[in-house]
Amino acid sequence: MRNFRNFNVWKEGIELVKEVYKLSNLLPDAEKYGLKSQICRSVVSIPSNIAEGCSRNSEIDFKRFLEIALGSSFELETQFLIIQELDLISKENLKDVLNLLDKEQKMLNSFIEKLKANG
Repeated sequence: MRNFRNFNVWKEGIELVKEVYKLSNLLPDAEKYGLKSQICRSVVSIPSNIAEGCSRNSEIDFKRFLEIALGSSFELETQFLIIQELDLISKENLKDVLNLLDKEQKMLNSFIEKLKANG
């Protein structure tokens, strides 16, 4: 069994969660049960799936959970693009969190490719 706390991709995912939660407070109150709830669920799913994958015994299962985490990151990116298109949060306020998200996506993709190469 792997210790998820030792993976940088999980640590970066936790940092992303903290930043997204801060950013979510900039959304209008009307989005409390809409986009705010959705981005919070999506971002929490990223490190959660990495952690769950660490509990799996096979590399195939581990990779599958990393792929789910990557899917959640793309879902989150889409939600931020919607927020941007609706002018709910400025591009300037979204810039830093989108950079963190891009970094997380690259880390996940690299990790998945490494597992594919070894499997």
